[in-house]
Amino acid sequence: MRFNPCKGGNACSREGSHCDGCGRSMEEIEGAKRLVGDLVRFAKAMGYENSDEFFRYVAIKAAGKMTQG
Repeated sequence: MRFNPCKGGNACSREGSHCDGCGRSMEEIEGAKRLVGDLVRFAKAMGYENSDEFFRYVAIKAAGKMTQG
């Protein structure tokens, strides 16, 4: 399955099992929102002044783990 990012604006739908804009399931969308929220809360709790660097680090690490299997 391919990830489709949010199209935003009027493309999004809130009803039904899948978004009309990106085609992702509501479960997938909510899960991603939870992950992003958790990352932001962690960065805030740590008091990172360079949160952008932290988020890039997490993205690189996660991508690396995916290729490892």
